[in-house]
Amino acid sequence: MAGFARKTIEDVDVKSKRTLVRVDFNVPVKSGKVTNDKRLRATLPTLRYLIENGAKIILMSHLGRPKGQVKPEFSLEPVKEALSALLREELGKEINVEFCSESIGPEAEKMAQHVKEGEILLLENVRFHAGEEKNDPELAKSLAKLGEIYVNDAFGTAHRAHSSTAGVADYLRPAVCGLLLRDELVYLGGAITDPARPYAAIIGGAKISGKIDVIENLLPIVDKLLIGGAMMFTFFKAKGMETGKSLVEADKVELAKRLLEKAGSKLVLPVDTVISDAFNPEEMRAGKLDTIQVSDMTASAIGLDIGPKTIEEFSGILSGCKTIIWNGPMGVFEMDETAVGTFAVAGALARATESGATTIIGGGDSAAAVEKANLEDKVSHVSTGGGASLELLEGRTLPGVAALDEK
Repeated sequence: MAGFARKTIEDVDVKSKRTLVRVDFNVPVKSGKVTNDKRLRATLPTLRYLIENGAKIILMSHLGRPKGQVKPEFSLEPVKEALSALLREELGKEINVEFCSESIGPEAEKMAQHVKEGEILLLENVRFHAGEEKNDPELAKSLAKLGEIYVNDAFGTAHRAHSSTAGVADYLRPAVCGLLLRDELVYLGGAITDPARPYAAIIGGAKISGKIDVIENLLPIVDKLLIGGAMMFTFFKAKGMETGKSLVEADKVELAKRLLEKAGSKLVLPVDTVISDAFNPEEMRAGKLDTIQVSDMTASAIGLDIGPKTIEEFSGILSGCKTIIWNGPMGVFEMDETAVGTFAVAGALARATESGATTIIGGGDSAAAVEKANLEDKVSHVSTGGGASLELLEGRTLPGVAALDEK
């Protein structure tokens, strides 16, 4: 954990301090209402701690991609009501949440000065400023003026060097982790630096190209690397096998060949697959499904999921593991009939967790799949950041983490 150890809100005295917290409130809003408060809920442990310890809380976030312009449809104002309702429901009392229609400047500074202990000020979308995504030092300085302590609890944007995620820490200390960011570093960081063994990684998804660095970084660390999803066909092509009309990245076949040689028996590929002769990805519709051995692939077949023998083999490997990390679905999980492999892996992780394993879902589609399978609470950790978790697993330094005080 050495490279990831950062101070947290528990290491500083927040009482009566204006605590500027970067959260990830990039939530769906329809007709002025938040339609999914999952990301708000993810920040509850941090908010609860700060409220109970008498911090004066100032929250900043982005929402959508307004590209440096003020666009009402990307305003964070609807979040105020959703956050108030959530805090009332979870804490059993009314917490005063104010909204500021600016994120910097005289009005924001004035409102920040008036926040009372245990109360919250929510600032307007930081991406209404063009400087945010350019990590503009002037914007970072203006944000820093609002607080006395900086807290980053937005793992989902920790891989971005923006003014509110990295630059602000140049002008405001102490700069520490919230509890959500701390958990991400403990679980994902621990999976790289100090995993309990046996250790397996399951990598899926459509393309090998987006996961190359993850595979390269994990190969020397893991005991087994299980491959699923359409990317398996690029590996099969590298082995000189028939892949039919399945998704293959022709320009990555040589790379897949090199990875296979490097991995040896560590890398486990599916033995059977669910196929169809027709698949429309726009409409998420497939023709008649059949299950075949991967060695029996025909020229017209399209592979859409892993088959039952593979599920059995993968489940057997996972059942004996002490650490498991999963990133990417096993097939087209958006369709029920080809979500079987993905849900089976989710179930295998839940069983492994019950047997004492540490199980980590690396955000993105895998997190959506675990949620869809109703198994979110049955695994050790579901990451809140797709891109950020991938970059951490690739062994990269995240700017939003590097900016914080080391422990």
